[in-house]
Amino acid sequence: MRKSAHRFLGEFHVHKNTFVQGALILTVAGLLVKFIGAFSRIYLSRLLGGEGIGLYQMAYPIYLLCLAVSSAGLPVAISIMVAEKNAVHDYLGGQRVFRISLMALTATGLFFSALLYFGAQWLIDSGIVRDPRAYWSLLALSPAILMATVLATLRGYFQGLQNMTPTAVSQIVEQLFRVVIMIGLAVLLMPHGLEFGAAGATFGAAPGAFVGILVLLVFYWKNRGWRKEMKAAQDPSIVPDTTGKIIRRLLMLALPVSLANIMLPIVSNIDLIIVPRRLEVAGFAVEEATTLFGYLTGMATALVNMPTIMTASLAASLVPVISEAMARRNPDVIAQRTGLAMRMANVITVPSFVGMCVIATPISAMLYATPEAGPCIAVMSFGVFLLGVQQVTTGVLQGMGRTAIPCLNMVVSACVKILLSWNLTAMPSLGVLGAAWATNADFGVAALLNLYFLHKYMKYKMDIAHTLRCFLSAGAMGAAVLGVYSVMYPVLHSNTLATLAAIGAGVVVYAFAIVLTHTVRAEDVEGVPKIGRKLAAGIRKIDIFGKKES
Repeated sequence: MRKSAHRFLGEFHVHKNTFVQGALILTVAGLLVKFIGAFSRIYLSRLLGGEGIGLYQMAYPIYLLCLAVSSAGLPVAISIMVAEKNAVHDYLGGQRVFRISLMALTATGLFFSALLYFGAQWLIDSGIVRDPRAYWSLLALSPAILMATVLATLRGYFQGLQNMTPTAVSQIVEQLFRVVIMIGLAVLLMPHGLEFGAAGATFGAAPGAFVGILVLLVFYWKNRGWRKEMKAAQDPSIVPDTTGKIIRRLLMLALPVSLANIMLPIVSNIDLIIVPRRLEVAGFAVEEATTLFGYLTGMATALVNMPTIMTASLAASLVPVISEAMARRNPDVIAQRTGLAMRMANVITVPSFVGMCVIATPISAMLYATPEAGPCIAVMSFGVFLLGVQQVTTGVLQGMGRTAIPCLNMVVSACVKILLSWNLTAMPSLGVLGAAWATNADFGVAALLNLYFLHKYMKYKMDIAHTLRCFLSAGAMGAAVLGVYSVMYPVLHSNTLATLAAIGAGVVVYAFAIVLTHTVRAEDVEGVPKIGRKLAAGIRKIDIFGKKES
């Protein structure tokens, strides 16, 4: 039995990704997904305009809310519990967790799909959804809830095994199918009216998720031999948990995560409910308010969320890693992984915030064929850094089993957002920018509260010196970006070419700056799969012009 267990463990670690590998796999997949999504969003923005995108965005937060309630936080709970079971070699226990969760979530997904379908008209009649033309988009999204719920369950299982490849592949395939269908239907239905074009765009979520499920089922089927090894390697001395015990543990972990997940669409619905109404108070007509709402949520928010792909990937990879370390009572691993994740997040989010801020309007004109979303992008860029901190710290707290804390912190931050959005958006001098500042405050409050609790439970302190070096490097980059754009635009007479030139110059300047300021050192990148040694060698060549590494 002992030989069998050792043989299985060797195979398990072949399937298992390291923390950095898992994060990179999810990041690459996330970038591809966002790139595909950005392409579709840009095309749809040109096809539907601000008003059509506004209709799309009025339906989507309702869908996200239903999905968050439907999944009930169980995918994250599955990831935590599967990682915990594997850490103590209870592999069959992990399988039981998965099967029980899958049955429960299929039932809840079906229920909420039906609820949205039959409740769409009530959402219109009650005034929750302001524009009645969004009715068709609500109907189009209803079947996606069931599909997305099952999909999230399967991903939670594989992430609990610390195997991020199935999740990554399913994300890419899902997005490809989703975009093809949404663009095709939007073009096909647009001649019948703007509301039907927007509905066609929203429908793509359901078939995309269905194809993602098929991809994960293929991975699950291919690993059938591996699961037999699990059965053979199982320690017979382990007493299996009862179904009731598993459900209780799942609910204890899942309910706070569910409430935290619900807060995300609730925040979006805060914008849906408050922003158009308060813009009307500020003096805008209904059509103008819908257009500005589209600039805020459909264009600025979508762009600002791009840099946080890395931090979201880090958070997803952190949860099972931290859970495993907690099960093995290894606080050093928790501290090490937390610090590494935060430093990686800063290196990405800080320059993203600065770059988007300084050339927000040119980026808006290049991507969306309108400069009007530029001010929203500039203001909301401040939230990139704050959201990154919030995401990573949430992943650590969830992995520690402190799933209720991020939820409570998000409730507090949402209250701050409501207060600020209600008052600032109605001010004619701010308008939709007031809602953007309220969103930044939401991210900032949640991030600060998460950091407080990490310090309380594991004495974690954010590396202020490293963060300042990131901002110093990003400041040099921002100056270069603005300077190159200002010089190149009069010469090229093309906003797109000047913007791309500025971004390219910014990447080069920032790469040199983070090496010269020792924000990133050679030893920091040596562990990166495939390219780590080459990156380290390149950093050492650049760093000879600076001070020697300590």
